[in-house]
Amino acid sequence: MKDTAAYDLVIVGASFAGLVCARAAAIRGLRTLVLEAKRDPGARISTTGILVKEAAEEVDIPPHLTRTVHGVRLYSPSLRSVDLFAPGYYFLTSNTADLLRWLARDCQTAGVQMRCSTKLDRAVRQGEMIFLPQLGLRTRYLVGADGARSTVARLFDLGRNTKFLTGLEVEFPELPMADPDFLHCFLDSRLARGYLAWVAPAPGFFQAGLATNEDAKPDLRAFLTHTEKLFGFSKVSVKERRSGRLPCGGLVYPFAAPHVLLIGDAAGHVSPLTGGGIRLAFRYGRRAAQLIADHLTRHGPPPEAVLAREIPTMRKKLILRRVMNAPPPNWLYDMAIGTPLMNWFARKIYFHRRAGLGDRLE
Repeated sequence: MKDTAAYDLVIVGASFAGLVCARAAAIRGLRTLVLEAKRDPGARISTTGILVKEAAEEVDIPPHLTRTVHGVRLYSPSLRSVDLFAPGYYFLTSNTADLLRWLARDCQTAGVQMRCSTKLDRAVRQGEMIFLPQLGLRTRYLVGADGARSTVARLFDLGRNTKFLTGLEVEFPELPMADPDFLHCFLDSRLARGYLAWVAPAPGFFQAGLATNEDAKPDLRAFLTHTEKLFGFSKVSVKERRSGRLPCGGLVYPFAAPHVLLIGDAAGHVSPLTGGGIRLAFRYGRRAAQLIADHLTRHGPPPEAVLAREIPTMRKKLILRRVMNAPPPNWLYDMAIGTPLMNWFARKIYFHRRAGLGDRLE
């Protein structure tokens, strides 16, 4: 096949990590192309799209795409709850599809080329370049931001995710009985083994879902029935359904080869405990672009060598993941809810710090 085009950087996957990486690379002068298998970046979304404050501080997002939530209402299996706050802390819930589309448009404004409905199936090394035969193009650097089951990882024999949480979620146009000032989070080892269930206000709708580890099959209907008296799900029609798998095994190794790098879910940049990955996607997606640009244009060090030092190892969260996988019995959750120790631990998880006074038990 004739070699028709050359790029400095090709990114596979218009994910949060891929799009942030692409924009930063283009701004730094790299000729950048994003390949996306879906018809558009916002199609077939499988993530809830809740941003912790630290993620919101990484990328400036237009306010109409998000909804600010300041508190967490944490429930035990018996539906007793405690309200948790931290001064100055907040979460942003989002319309994930529209957020990804906005990021894609921002990339194109910066000079990134996008090719949707394009699935990578082959990649061949040619000296210092990587050739993509099906597209007839070469690139100096290839980044895999193509999700938990990365094609780039497979093609270059890189590390792969092997442990997952399985999630189910539905959207409701409204939930009049739900308090919109909280993320509603449910601890229940029977319904959400190894993780939790949730009800979250989003811009113009509500999300309800749960995830389980690989030892259990998620039963969203059972959760909705269990919490019907709190939210009145049966009175509202479902707007949309989705499902997906969250990597929870920590960083993959190796995450790079010469001129090839994994980021985002493909690299295991997801908290093994909470399943949160947007903050890491934003931070290390952009950082990868900076390092690749320096490497290609300023004789900088190999990007993977720098990232190996900067990316957190997540050892403590991997230990806590094993505890959650056990999982704790429901009677223990019921006993612990609202106790000072439980509140302290929950605040550390949700707010990444110790909150002040203001928590209350209901």
